[in-house]
Amino acid sequence: MNALDYVLLALYFITVLGVGLAARRSIHNSVDFFLSGRSLPAWVTGLAFISANLGALEILGMAANGAKYGLMTVHYYWIGAVPAMVFLGIVMMPFYYGSKVRSVPEYMRRRFNRPAHLLNALSFALAQVLIAGVNLYALALIMQALLGWPLWTAIVLGAAIVLVYITLGGLSSAIYNEVLQFFVIIAGLLPVAIIGLVKLGGIDGLFDAVRQTTLGDAGLHTWSNTGGSDNPLGASWFGIVFGLGFVLSFGYWTTNFAEVQRGLSARNMSAARRTPIIAAYPKLVIPFVTVIPGLVALVTVKGLGAGTGDLQYNNAIPLLMRDFLPNGVLGIAVTGLLASFMAGMAANVSGFNTVFTYDIWQEYVKKDEPDEHYLSVGRIITVVGVIIGIGTAFIAAGYSNIMDYIQALFSLFNAPLFATFIIGMFWKRMTAWAGFWGLLAGTVAALVVYAGYKWFGWFAFGSDLDESFWGAGIAFVTVAIVAVLVTLVTTRKTDDELSGLVYGIGSHDLTADAIAGDKAWYRSPVLLGVVAVVLAFAFYLPFL
Repeated sequence: MNALDYVLLALYFITVLGVGLAARRSIHNSVDFFLSGRSLPAWVTGLAFISANLGALEILGMAANGAKYGLMTVHYYWIGAVPAMVFLGIVMMPFYYGSKVRSVPEYMRRRFNRPAHLLNALSFALAQVLIAGVNLYALALIMQALLGWPLWTAIVLGAAIVLVYITLGGLSSAIYNEVLQFFVIIAGLLPVAIIGLVKLGGIDGLFDAVRQTTLGDAGLHTWSNTGGSDNPLGASWFGIVFGLGFVLSFGYWTTNFAEVQRGLSARNMSAARRTPIIAAYPKLVIPFVTVIPGLVALVTVKGLGAGTGDLQYNNAIPLLMRDFLPNGVLGIAVTGLLASFMAGMAANVSGFNTVFTYDIWQEYVKKDEPDEHYLSVGRIITVVGVIIGIGTAFIAAGYSNIMDYIQALFSLFNAPLFATFIIGMFWKRMTAWAGFWGLLAGTVAALVVYAGYKWFGWFAFGSDLDESFWGAGIAFVTVAIVAVLVTLVTTRKTDDELSGLVYGIGSHDLTADAIAGDKAWYRSPVLLGVVAVVLAFAFYLPFL
């Protein structure tokens, strides 16, 4: 990078901090800080929803997967994201938004009991600081590869910037920055994909080159040879559909508060429902700026995947930027990657501080304090969360493919929660203690599968990702079995206690807070959702 690149980078940092200062003026109480006063329009929350997911973890990890597993990586988008995002908007958001819960763990307390609530709150808080560490480590890889900065310097600087604007402006600062970051990320990644394709003679030239690599022709198909595990992903169709497409995907998108929080900040029910569905449309085409560059790196970076030094799969995107982009464009690209890191980490931190303050501190430590007290706690715990994230960044450094690590975390934390959540939402007979013991047993089962595979050699899987698929599936089944057994010997809540929390008991008025224009046909969550799902499956057709 030269002076021009650094000027572009500095302008971006100034803008981000300026947004934080501007958002600070709207912070009058804890709801403003943690949920943006529930006042934002759907297009803002929708772009923030996808940007919160489009962190450096997503970009570096999916590019790494593109180089390692080929086009089978698109499963994470077309079957592993879009259907779940649509389900969240159409089916689950009315329960979240309509019941006026402030977090996913709070829903667990109302549906089940305080032990289930505390277990979920603690596991979510732990997961968020671990994932924040992944984003910090991803940032450090970028800075190290492109700027030559030491690992610790990049981690501390990046964490400091996120800390300042979240502490100043709360969720509003995070969300408005995420909207800005979405466009910066795309502007930074598009040149990499386009220049890579031009150098290789277009998409056909890229595919011809991939056929000459260790991936071979198998790397250009999505469903071939998934009757068994003889494919680049090492996973069967059952693991992909049930483990990824159902348990991991629905577990992440429908119960991960770092994402759901964006919908809860919307100004009314219609906007909340459309939030994840609006986000599903860019999700359909993001593989062009993540998976395609991974394939380009595979055929242009000699020795990529060696697992040591700069040749780790995680470095696919930074290496392409270094080799392909001229100054000026390089500055925009690096800024885009830093924006992606900050978007991902800001989502983790804002979710962490909300759950800690509302679901741990207010519920179990200091229950009836003035609102100003919880606002102060939220700002203090933001600092603590960032500091812990700095520490967990060095855990992520032990993985050559950070997406393998993050999927393992999802199978441990999200899959058991989703199983507990979805069964409890649709089966009114499920008791409070069934929710607690099911969640605990599912988490333990996922941990046993992971430890048995990685540490003790008890189990064999086709790949680390295949273990995540099966671990998530086993966790789901374990929750279901334990929930049924415990339900048979415990007493369920009454219908009055479950009203508005379980499907079929009470209902939420989907139009009571509608504003002008919400009834227009093109704003229908159902129509928008159906079109998104149809497009997701249509996109598979050229790559079967």
